[in-house]
Amino acid sequence: MPRPYRLKRRAARQEETKLRIVDATVALHGELGPARTTISAIAERAGVQRHTVYRYFPEESEIFRACASRFLSLHPPPDPHAWLVIADPVERLRTGLAAAYAYFRENEAMMASVLRDAEIMSVGGGFLRHRAAMAEVLAKGWNHLEQHPKIRAAIGLAVTFQIWRTLIRDQGLDDQQAVELMTDMVQCAAARLGAETSGPEERRVKKAEGTTD
Repeated sequence: MPRPYRLKRRAARQEETKLRIVDATVALHGELGPARTTISAIAERAGVQRHTVYRYFPEESEIFRACASRFLSLHPPPDPHAWLVIADPVERLRTGLAAAYAYFRENEAMMASVLRDAEIMSVGGGFLRHRAAMAEVLAKGWNHLEQHPKIRAAIGLAVTFQIWRTLIRDQGLDDQQAVELMTDMVQCAAARLGAETSGPEERRVKKAEGTTD
């Protein structure tokens, strides 16, 4: 009968092998993307045989889930619920976008590869759920406009990785400039919608105060 310490050593080696496979997958997803990552490439990067990869991960979906979990544990995205302590929606938006864009920059290669391949396979769910959570928090506090589809669409665009990448890589903005541009966009949309949805008396008062467009 194997001694307990031998069983522990065997279990430790198995966990080490499994982790090498997962880390190899993470690296290849960032470099090539999930769609171009093969089991052979994972095995080679991890220093194991193909059948070893299949022994630990019989289904492709299993290794994808393990990869996503490992990456997010090493690179946790900002918690949007922490922004709720900021009462002013404009300041909350500015703070949230700054945190989101810093995360996008730090993890650009992985996000670009995974979100590109998300159009053809089931990957990137964690990134997409986090984007939805950010948009939900940043839409709060815009008074009666927080459920307006245009406000939610504007905020949804602002927290989208591909929009950030276009502003940075194609338009040459830095992160702070991108934050200010997107904040201005949402504020302008809110101001226009606020004017359109205010009642006659409210519009009369605004006109008297010189605050209408």
